[in-house]
Amino acid sequence: MAVSPGPDNIFVLIQSLTNGRLSGIAVVLGLMTGCLVHTTFVAFGVSALIKTDETLFFILKLIGACYLFFLAFKVWRSSAHLEIKGKGIKKSYAGLFKQGFIMNVVNPKVSVFFLAFFPGFLFSESLNPILQFYILGFIFMLVTLIVFSGIALLSGTIAEFTKGHKRTGLFFKWLQITVFIGIGIIILLSEK
Repeated sequence: MAVSPGPDNIFVLIQSLTNGRLSGIAVVLGLMTGCLVHTTFVAFGVSALIKTDETLFFILKLIGACYLFFLAFKVWRSSAHLEIKGKGIKKSYAGLFKQGFIMNVVNPKVSVFFLAFFPGFLFSESLNPILQFYILGFIFMLVTLIVFSGIALLSGTIAEFTKGHKRTGLFFKWLQITVFIGIGIIILLSEK
């Protein structure tokens, strides 16, 4: 999920290209801090209900899988052309951190993704569900931190590669479709 092109990693790339790698890293840290808010919401808002209600668990799985299949469909219908533009309006690192944080927290797709994704991946009957949500949240944040930081650090190379290889967009398009469908199937087949 973190590798597939989306507004967050494209924003990291643009900030890195136009304002330097540290600007991209500031955005990444803001985005990751926003993920902590979503993890907390899911952990305390959903865990108690899921623990006691089989029907709700099934409905969440179904909604989550359908949402991911819908995202795969939207990607399939979209253009495979990647366009990287950006005008370098220099902001402070704190301002970029704040912008990344706000972008993540107010994005309803992130909330829906966390609600759809995490309940299907609870991994222990004996471990507290809240702790499990935080473990999943930190794993997600760590993977995303590595991928997004890599984008920020390799921004120059990525820009040159994308300009030189016209089929890069097509590769990322099908990578996204595969990931969305695969995770949707995993969610549907998961058990409480």
